[in-house]
Amino acid sequence: MRDGVFNAWFITLSVATTIHLLRSNPSLLTEKIKPDASNQKGWDKYLVPSLVIGFLIWIIIMPLDAKRFGWSAGFPLWLKILGGTILLPSSFFLYRANSDNAFVSPLVRIQEERSQTVISTGVYGFVRHSMYLGGVLLLLGTPKLLGSYFGFIVSGLMALLLIVRIVGEEAMLVEELKGYADYREKVKYRLLPYIW
Repeated sequence: MRDGVFNAWFITLSVATTIHLLRSNPSLLTEKIKPDASNQKGWDKYLVPSLVIGFLIWIIIMPLDAKRFGWSAGFPLWLKILGGTILLPSSFFLYRANSDNAFVSPLVRIQEERSQTVISTGVYGFVRHSMYLGGVLLLLGTPKLLGSYFGFIVSGLMALLLIVRIVGEEAMLVEELKGYADYREKVKYRLLPYIW
């Protein structure tokens, strides 16, 4: 049942986002499926494969842990419900990051060919890295919903990689994207309001 809830949630979010991008911003969809770019930051060329491998391990280990082998037995129902509940704001931030920001990309780079500008409206008026916030909520909620301690371990490592990426991406944006330093003054928090 829990894995069915997660699968339905994940597929619905992925399909809805893809349809939205096909209709409203096909050039962003092209950007999202681009395997690499000449101006992608060198350090990000190592970080992206690490995130992809981490995600694959995460998505494989949780059902093996919670369903197949039962390594993490005894998750209370309230914790599973909390995990499912956390997926609601996760889907909000993941979807809105893609609809509010015409330049949200899986690669750390300035999209000069698309005349990238600073986006400061919608969820980007709340925190500067709204898509990462959605991703962190996904990493927090899913292991709870599925009942996997091993999922928590991989989630923690993935969250650390995202934090490293945010720091590097911010440095690039301040240096290379006109108006980003002013935006950083306006929207104070990178990821977690009132914390960081």
